[in-house]
Amino acid sequence: MSQAPVIVIGTGLAGYNLVKEFRKQDAETPVLMITADDGRNYSKPMLSTGFTKGKSASELAMADAGKMAEQFNISIRTNTRVTGIDADAHTVFIGEEPVEYSKLVLAWGAQPVAARLEGDAGEHIFAINDLQDYANFRAELDGKKRVLVMGAGLIGCEYANDLTNGGYEVEVVAPCSQILPNLLPEQAAVAVQHGLEGLGVKFHLGPLVTRATQSDTGLIVELSNGEQVETDIIVSAIGLRPRLDLAVKAGIQVNQGICVGRSLETSEKDIYALGDCAEIEGKVLLYVMPLMTSARALAKTLAGQPTDVSFGAMPVMIKTPVVPVVVSPPAIEGVWDIESSGVNVKALCRNDAGELLGYALTGACVADKLALNKELPAILK
Repeated sequence: MSQAPVIVIGTGLAGYNLVKEFRKQDAETPVLMITADDGRNYSKPMLSTGFTKGKSASELAMADAGKMAEQFNISIRTNTRVTGIDADAHTVFIGEEPVEYSKLVLAWGAQPVAARLEGDAGEHIFAINDLQDYANFRAELDGKKRVLVMGAGLIGCEYANDLTNGGYEVEVVAPCSQILPNLLPEQAAVAVQHGLEGLGVKFHLGPLVTRATQSDTGLIVELSNGEQVETDIIVSAIGLRPRLDLAVKAGIQVNQGICVGRSLETSEKDIYALGDCAEIEGKVLLYVMPLMTSARALAKTLAGQPTDVSFGAMPVMIKTPVVPVVVSPPAIEGVWDIESSGVNVKALCRNDAGELLGYALTGACVADKLALNKELPAILK
């Protein structure tokens, strides 16, 4: 490359969508993407629909790295780890190899919170965070029927529904009093839980998994309340954390995520952060809609048109098809008004002035989302 390229670290939804948007603005500037995996293009949210759709990892992939490089006129280095960043020298390091950049985008996402359990079953615990994780999980699951899911948040509930649709026996363990505790008010959570239980999912809410050991017939999982559950394989869905290590080593400001302003620029000039690893004015938004909006804004900035990101209302769809859910969690406390009929719940959160702060809709009530979205406040104006 005759000039230092724009370097994007990460070929997930954030990285590829940024490059797609950037090429709409600038067809010529060299772009180098660096990824620790094989660079296949896929949609991460689809990982929790694979068993319902009967899709292997290869079938979820839309294109390999070669096709993506050709499509966007870029270079991609796959199975390659960046080991350091020198912000002053505008250089990243791959081992001892220095690679200069004109602009650098950190789009390396978030990593699963590690499950720390006693016992000898560690090799049978899977956190499914990318396409290779999904492939490894499906391979291990071949010939087995019982799955224990640790965590009853968005990912845990989506996998419980998906795996049950795929014909597996699923039990969920989580140290909370309701499912989806940070997203739904209790009545809406109960509606979703009843729907999942109707499929055959069993819930153990309250205790933690403390130990998992191998036995002649699978795994024996011990809970903090003394209960034991027999299973064949464990899915850990206990949370994600933005990847920060390289940013910290480079002296880039971090908090919960890599700190950026509305331009998505970090504390270091010409270094930007995008997607699940970024903390935008104090907000870490681990969802697709803010990621796509950020990619469009940053693409313009990289192409010489400085553009600040702004987020309107961005409700979250939870993929539990047995009971559809859409939620826009309120940013501040308000009063909930809840109407329910079976699994159909319409929960609206308003302030003292009657203004809508957020909502949770389940079942048939999700049809009300478009009208309610017009009332919602912007996440970041």
